[in-house]
Amino acid sequence: MGIGIKRIYDEPQPTDGYRILVDRLWPRGMKKERAALDMWMKDIAPSTELRKWFAHDPERFADFTQRYREELDANETMVEELAGLLRERRTVTLLYAAKDPIVNHAAVLRDYMREHMA
Repeated sequence: MGIGIKRIYDEPQPTDGYRILVDRLWPRGMKKERAALDMWMKDIAPSTELRKWFAHDPERFADFTQRYREELDANETMVEELAGLLRERRTVTLLYAAKDPIVNHAAVLRDYMREHMA
C-alpha cells in the first residue's frame, strides 16, 4: 500500500494511482475533467468549524493536527472506508487544494492512516 499526497492543481500522473480528493469544498477553478478524480471523500475532511479556525496558519498547525485527529477518531465510518480503499489499491494519492505541501490536512490524514493501518 502506497499513500501519497498531492495538490489537485498539479498534473495527474499514472503513478498517482487511485486519486481521492479529501477537501470538503470543491477547489476553485478546477474542472472535473482536469481533476481526474476516482473519488471525492469530502466527509473525511476537517469540519467546517475546524477548517475556518485553522485558516492555514502555520502557528496553529500543531493544535489543528490534534483536533483533526480527534475528528478522525470520531469518524470511524469514513476512516474505515478509506482504509478499505488503501487495502484494495496498490497506490492511493490524497488530493488537496491548499498551497502549503506540509501545513495541510492531507498530510495529517496521510500520517493518521499510516498509523491506523500499521
